[in-house]
Amino acid sequence: MNFVTPEIAWAPLTPILIVLGTAAVAILIEAFIKSPATRRTVQLTVTIGALLVALGFVIVQWVGLDGSAGDVVMTGKITVDAQSLAWQAMLLVFGILGALLFAARTSDGEDAFTPLGSVPPGSTKERLARRAGLKVTEVFPLLLFAVGGMMLFTCITDLIFLFVALELFSLPLYIMVALARRRRLLSQEAALKYFLLGAFSSAIYLFGAALVYGATTQIDLESIGIAIDFIPNRDGMLLAGAVMVVAGLMFKIGAAPFHSWVPDVYQGAPTPVTAFMGAATKAAATAALVRVMYLAFYPLEWELSWMFWAVAITSMIIGTLAALVQTDIKRMLAYSAVAHAGFILVAFAGLTPEALVALPFYLLTYGLATIGAFAIITQVRERAEDGGIGAEAVRLGQWAGLGKRSPFLAGAMALFLLSFAGIPLTAGFIGKFEVFSAAIAGGAWPLVLVAVIASMVAAFFYVRLIVLMFFTDAPEGADEAIAVETETLTRVVIGITAAAIVILGILPSGVLNIFESAAHLLVSAG
Repeated sequence: MNFVTPEIAWAPLTPILIVLGTAAVAILIEAFIKSPATRRTVQLTVTIGALLVALGFVIVQWVGLDGSAGDVVMTGKITVDAQSLAWQAMLLVFGILGALLFAARTSDGEDAFTPLGSVPPGSTKERLARRAGLKVTEVFPLLLFAVGGMMLFTCITDLIFLFVALELFSLPLYIMVALARRRRLLSQEAALKYFLLGAFSSAIYLFGAALVYGATTQIDLESIGIAIDFIPNRDGMLLAGAVMVVAGLMFKIGAAPFHSWVPDVYQGAPTPVTAFMGAATKAAATAALVRVMYLAFYPLEWELSWMFWAVAITSMIIGTLAALVQTDIKRMLAYSAVAHAGFILVAFAGLTPEALVALPFYLLTYGLATIGAFAIITQVRERAEDGGIGAEAVRLGQWAGLGKRSPFLAGAMALFLLSFAGIPLTAGFIGKFEVFSAAIAGGAWPLVLVAVIASMVAAFFYVRLIVLMFFTDAPEGADEAIAVETETLTRVVIGITAAAIVILGILPSGVLNIFESAAHLLVSAG
C-alpha cells in the first residue's frame, strides 16, 4: 500500500499559524522570564502584537480573493474562503479586546486572576503567592490557543477534524474559568461543570459524527451533502447522527436545553474570561454550525427544522423568564445569552441565503456589547473591610445611582443593554432585524413572532437596570461601600465597543456589504 503525502497549502493558514505559533512562544516566555511584572508586560505585548498581525493578514487575504471562492488548504478538510475570513477577523477583534481586559488591574494593583492557580483556594500557599506579587500570566497563551482554535473552527470542512479544533479552543477555556482571584470555590465549581458538560457534549458530537459516517461513508461536509441525496427514505442512522452533531454544536452556542453550564460559568469565571468567552465562543460555534448545515445537512433542512424551531423557542422562553428573576447582574446576562442563542437559531429556519449575512452581523454586534457590558462590571467594585478594592459589585441594588457617580460607565452600560434589547439606533436592532428578515424569507414567521414577543419581555430586565442607574437614589453609605474604578485599558475597551455599537446601529451598510460578499462566496462554494 503506497502512502500519498498530503499537499497542504500553508499560506492561507498564515493568520491561524501566527496565533498558534505565538501561543507556543508565549509558553516559553513563561519559562524563561522570572519577574512577574516583566513577564506580564512581555506577554501582553506579544499577545496583542500577534493578534494585530494576524488580523492584518486576514485583511490581506480578503483583498487577495478578488472574487474567487477561496483556497482549499486540505482537500475535504479545510477551506479558507471569504466566509471563514470574516469570522476570523471578528474573532481576532474579540481576542484583542479580551487581552486588554485580561491585563487590566484595579487601583490596588490586582488583576482578575488568582496569583497561583494550582493550589487550594484560601490556602497558605495562595496567601504567600499573593504577598509575593505572583501573576498568572499563563492566561495570555491560553487566550491565544483559544483564539487559534476558534479561527480553525470557522474553516474546517470535516466532521472529525472539527472535533479536534473544538477541543483545541475548549480546553484553554476550561482552565481560565477556574482562575478567578475572588470567589475561588465558585470559580472552580464553574470550571468543573463546564468541563464535565463540555466532555458530555463532545461525546454526543462524536457519536453523531460516527453515525453520519456509518450512513454515508463520508466525513467531509461536501461529500456528506452529496451522499445524502442518494440515501432513500432518509435512513434513521443518518437522522440520529445529524441531530447529535447539531446538538453538540448547540451546546457551545449555549442554547436550551443545552444551556445548564451557562449561568454558573458566566458567574464563576473571572469577568474578563466571561466577556471573551461570551462573545467568541458563540461566534465560533455559529460559524461551524453554518458550514455543517449549509454544506452537509442542507438536504435534511425539512427533517431538522423541528429541532431548530424547538430549541430556538425553548431558549428564548427559558432565557427570558429566568433573567427576569435574577438579582445578580452576571447571571442576568448569562440567561440573556441563552435567549440570544435562541435569536441566533431563528436565522437557521429555512436555511436561506439571507441568514449568511444576518448571522455574522448579529454575532458581531452581540459580541461587542457583551465584552463592553462585562468590562463595565469589572469597574464597579465593593469596598473591602480595610478600605481597599474588593470583589465586583454584581448585585442589582449595588448599581443604584451609578449614573450620578460615573455617567460614562452608566451611559455605556445603558447603551449595551439597549442594544441587547434591540432598540432602534443601536447595533442590536439592526442585528435582530437582519435575523428576523432571514427567518421570514424562509417562511418562519410564527418563529419570528415568538422572538419579537420574547424581545419585548426581555426589555423589562434591561430597562430595570437602566432605571436603577439613572432614576434610583443610592442608599445611605453607598459611597463608602461601592468603589468605581478608572482603569485605563478597561476604559479603552468600553469606549471602543460603545462607539462600535453606535456606528453599526446608524451606519451598518458597510459591514453588511462585507458579510453579503462572504455569504455569496460560501453559497457558490456550497
